[in-house]
Amino acid sequence: MYSTLFFLPAISVAAGSNSAVVDPREIVSGVNAGLNPPLAQAENHPRFLTVRQDGKGDFTTISGAVDSIPENNVRRVVIRIGPGVYKEKVKVVVNKPFVTFSGDRNAMPKISFNGRAAEYGTLNSASVIVESPYFVASNIIFENSAPRPVVGVEGAQAVAMRISGDMAAFYNCKFLGYQDTLCDDRGKHFFKDCFIQGTVDFIFGDGRSIYQNCMINSVADGITYITAQARSAAADYSGFSFINCNVTGTGNVYLSRAWRKYSRVIFSYTFMDNVVNPKGWDDEGFKDRDQTVFYGEYKCKGPGSATGNRVNYVKLLTDEQAQPFLNITFIWGNTWILQQPQL
Repeated sequence: MYSTLFFLPAISVAAGSNSAVVDPREIVSGVNAGLNPPLAQAENHPRFLTVRQDGKGDFTTISGAVDSIPENNVRRVVIRIGPGVYKEKVKVVVNKPFVTFSGDRNAMPKISFNGRAAEYGTLNSASVIVESPYFVASNIIFENSAPRPVVGVEGAQAVAMRISGDMAAFYNCKFLGYQDTLCDDRGKHFFKDCFIQGTVDFIFGDGRSIYQNCMINSVADGITYITAQARSAAADYSGFSFINCNVTGTGNVYLSRAWRKYSRVIFSYTFMDNVVNPKGWDDEGFKDRDQTVFYGEYKCKGPGSATGNRVNYVKLLTDEQAQPFLNITFIWGNTWILQQPQL
């Protein structure tokens, strides 16, 4: 089954509800209503490939399946990936759009590589790099298996996934690493029911993204930052919106650091365990950025969500202020988000 979701553009949440407004109100099976025309055309005649390590599929490696996709592809290509650990570095280049990686929820395949910034540079250290638009991943583990970095060592950044393509969705995926686990590089992205783990800056980049029902797990043993969002100008549209997520783990955790002057991060309806520092956010001494970053919280809960000792530049959002970040239209998702594929 590979069908689409149609999202009503104006959806509201009842006061006190923890339901994310990005939940669909209507599922239209087999009808590509409201999708961007190139995507609607691509979904009409999907192609299916199978990757299995036991030789019973079309390919034994994920890279082999990706390499078989023609340049300037115009059809949805669903790569069904069998269980196992795939120790390879995978890249989906910009002229191969409409690619799906699909795994079994009960036997999730893992794509693992041990690249580090010292060898590849931060962005190219990623185990999986996706530069093409309309990418989907479901039930996949993305891992960078490089060892935990030693404090003070240069080039220890090790990315598990870099998503640089526009209009990408991830369902029930895991992103495992330490420093810089998930590079949400650029473009509009949707993460649902995902698990993201790291030590510092483990969600970073200049993407415009919604994270819904995700587990954010710190494995740090000292001061750390979950996000480093890279919005660098007031006119930029990028930002990270976390909705109905969970922040847990270890360390002295800040929700974000002011990596760029106009960094924008919002947490709504999110449970924050006591690992979250009472200040919540950090400007790292760049006091001028207190007036330009946009750090917001809305109806969060848990011991780490208390706002009495928050930094004075955090925005405790009203219903009206929060609404734009609680709607799928924040990422124009009603024109490109597809239903989670079934293996």
